[in-house]
Amino acid sequence: MIEFSDEDLQKPVRIVIEKIRPYLLKDGGNIEVLGVKSMKIYVALEGSCKTCSSSKITLKNVIERQLKTDIHPNLEVVCLENAKEFHEL
Repeated sequence: MIEFSDEDLQKPVRIVIEKIRPYLLKDGGNIEVLGVKSMKIYVALEGSCKTCSSSKITLKNVIERQLKTDIHPNLEVVCLENAKEFHEL
């Protein structure tokens, strides 16, 4: 299976997230893509998603599953609190 560079993944990841975003917004939440490193998509949940008890399920069963289906099966979604955490990686 072809591995993609971090740069190659930026645009397709953002396209998939834009597809999912309306569902999050409908419930008062949102998602920010912080960056991509080594097949890991780093995101921060916002609004009601940040404190929702189902956020981990949403990350794995909705967001990560859609990214794996649309882009690459080895992608992983990692949720961080904010962009500062991403830059410290």
